[in-house]
Amino acid sequence: MSLLVVGLSHRSAPVSVLERAALNADAQVKLLQDTVAAEPATEAAVLATCNRIELYADVDKFHAGVAELSTLLAQHSDVGLEELTPYLYVHYEDRAVHHLFSVACGLDSMVVGEGQILGQIKDSLARAQDLNSAGRLLNDLFQQALRVGKRAHSETGIDRAGQSLVTFGLEQLARGGDVQQWARGKKALVIGAGSMSSLAAATLARAGVAEIVVANRTLDRAERLAQILMDGDDTDVAARAVPMESVPAELTRADVTVSCTGATGLVLTAEAVAEAVEGRTPAPTAGPGEDGPGAPGGEPGPTAGAQRGGASGTSLGSEDGCPLELSAVQGTAGFSVLGEAAVAGMAAADLEQHAAWVDNGSVGGAQRAAGGTARQGQTGTLDPAADTDAIAALAATVATVGRIPERRRPEPVEEPQRPEPVLFLLDLAMPRDIDAAAHRLAGVRLVDIESLAEASAGAPMAADVDQVRRIVSDEVAAFGAALRAAHITPTVVALRTMAADVVAGEIARLDGRLPGLDDKHRAEITQTVRRVVDKLLHAPTVRVKQLAAEPGGAGYADALRTLFDLDPEAVAAVSRAEDSTTEKDRGPA
Repeated sequence: MSLLVVGLSHRSAPVSVLERAALNADAQVKLLQDTVAAEPATEAAVLATCNRIELYADVDKFHAGVAELSTLLAQHSDVGLEELTPYLYVHYEDRAVHHLFSVACGLDSMVVGEGQILGQIKDSLARAQDLNSAGRLLNDLFQQALRVGKRAHSETGIDRAGQSLVTFGLEQLARGGDVQQWARGKKALVIGAGSMSSLAAATLARAGVAEIVVANRTLDRAERLAQILMDGDDTDVAARAVPMESVPAELTRADVTVSCTGATGLVLTAEAVAEAVEGRTPAPTAGPGEDGPGAPGGEPGPTAGAQRGGASGTSLGSEDGCPLELSAVQGTAGFSVLGEAAVAGMAAADLEQHAAWVDNGSVGGAQRAAGGTARQGQTGTLDPAADTDAIAALAATVATVGRIPERRRPEPVEEPQRPEPVLFLLDLAMPRDIDAAAHRLAGVRLVDIESLAEASAGAPMAADVDQVRRIVSDEVAAFGAALRAAHITPTVVALRTMAADVVAGEIARLDGRLPGLDDKHRAEITQTVRRVVDKLLHAPTVRVKQLAAEPGGAGYADALRTLFDLDPEAVAAVSRAEDSTTEKDRGPA
């Protein structure tokens, strides 16, 4: 049997794919059950976090195992196998151990060094144990991964390399400023009461928010979390629980909202966020020289057409009957509504209507009379015939591409400055809880998993990371040696059991041949024979364990069985007995 892991994470797949491939708790249970029921796998565990989905299994065939695990991942997600395959990674035997140990230490996290992954690994192992899908290999592997992760955090400064995803997300909301100063006095809404939401609530409480409202589908869990926050010795925060139905009302009062639920659909739509901030943001004011009632002198500002139409003072909107979407060509200084810029992007049918309108001479008289400005910067005059010829020439392009390509873009128009955010949203769920369109709303700042991935891509690595990598390498070597040594132990035990049976048989024969042998002499002879056998087996068995612990040493168990003609069933019986004893002695992870 060999360890195999197939998965995808923020390092191999875009957030959009991770979002669709995310597994809820029920899907994880079904995936484990189907994996151990499949032919190549005897053990299985799923590690599913906000930015990774990994399936670990003990398989007897590599290629069949990869194919089966990949298919199962696709079947239990919303991503087809063909689409999912390019984003999958595969680790086998020592590389699989190295990968899990690196994950446990936070080296593979979106925020390097974060310690929350240890709790997620522990939950993954507990789930597999509850379903009896984790046998000796995965139990030993995951428990050792937890020990390696704790060692990395206690012996190095990897914690300084990064922080939890929650803290990193709050720093992004604060635009890199001091989180405590940013959070002080704010009212927070936390949606969800799971491990990530609880961490977010505790972090906000320590940061100094004035109030935390916890919303959850199960009100009891929200109330427990609120009570824990209230009872905390290191915080002074007011906390209360509300049902999920109260989220829209609470959102109108909140300054910062953190959401992390297991919902498969959106928890907060863009419309709900827009309603929550309605009336809380000041209306954008027109800047100097901009159109609007705030023009100097109290007079109404000039119209867009008067500004852009030149000396004619005629608005583009005055072209009665023109089939153009006139608002789309505003800002095309230097062109009339007859020219190339006007028809850029126009469909073939609209182009024909526009050409007919030009040919019929339906252009407003004022526009023709003032032709000096419409072509300003080129010919200085308006030439309707030239415009008509240009339209006719561009018609050939329509025949091949369907639309007129835009060759000259309008002058850029300065967008009004967005108001300062009044509602900060942190979405830590996968799939996302908050509609991504909310980031376009005025007065809203949204940070989600996708933006966190972009922000963390260029984060500097701490010097302690190298030390953690050395710890991981050492622990992988030690785990591999122990695993290989354990692999040969049943064979050695079976060999010694066979030798003990031989000694017992020979002593019985001696009793038959020397019936008058007293108990004292019989005991002395028995002890002597046993010592001889033990001394003969000691050096070979110790040496074979040492050799088996080295890379490529798995074949020594087969050699031992062959040399001593050991019964394979006897070896298997020892393995089953050891597994049963280990399971009884195994404590909580």
